[in-house]
Amino acid sequence: MSSLRDSLPLIWPALILSVKITIVTSGCLLVIGLGLGIFLAKKQFPGKILISTVLSLPLALPPVIVGYFLLLGLGRSSPLQSWLGIDLLFTWQAAAIAATVVALPLMVESTRAAIENVDPELEMAARTLGSTEIGLLWQVTIPLAYRGILAGFGLSVARGLGEFGATLMIAGNIPGRTQTMPLAIYHAVQTQQYTLANIMVLIMTILAFLVLWWVRFLESHHPQSRGKTTSHPKREHR
Repeated sequence: MSSLRDSLPLIWPALILSVKITIVTSGCLLVIGLGLGIFLAKKQFPGKILISTVLSLPLALPPVIVGYFLLLGLGRSSPLQSWLGIDLLFTWQAAAIAATVVALPLMVESTRAAIENVDPELEMAARTLGSTEIGLLWQVTIPLAYRGILAGFGLSVARGLGEFGATLMIAGNIPGRTQTMPLAIYHAVQTQQYTLANIMVLIMTILAFLVLWWVRFLESHHPQSRGKTTSHPKREHR
């Protein structure tokens, strides 16, 4: 208990910052990831495969490379700084951007796949009953794709919570300012504070478990998981 009490002043700032960044990242993932996923699922246009591939690149690239691209995009020669005078490097906002970019492909791809799997005959039936496209989206398509969207959201939030490499590149590792829990764990191991590292690893593991458990809990309590699915039977065999 004394070790935990002694470690709390070192852990608390990093934990608060990680939670803060995760909340902001979650909002960005919901808005951007959900929007892009719906757009890619519903629209056909030239270059769709190229855009989809570019959006998925953070999944395949090492986070350090993603961070380097973000460094170019947010650095001194970028339009954001040279034209608008906005300097986000080495701030917690930069860490939130890094977490969002790295986690975004999981949200986009899960949403796209879930939306594409919705039976178009059900959507057509809603249209014949007078539903507008916006109403159709919110009252039919998204509820039917709920489980896939939720799974993608949970995985992307957990991925953002544990982001390390890209965050280190554009936000640095400044205690009390940009040092998140993964960065604090790295620092504790580097300085051989293994007790502190063990406590933070345990906290991160519990947080990640709770996020994923919450997603599974919501999935299991959704009507579709209780045998009330309205998806077309033929699509379930794909």
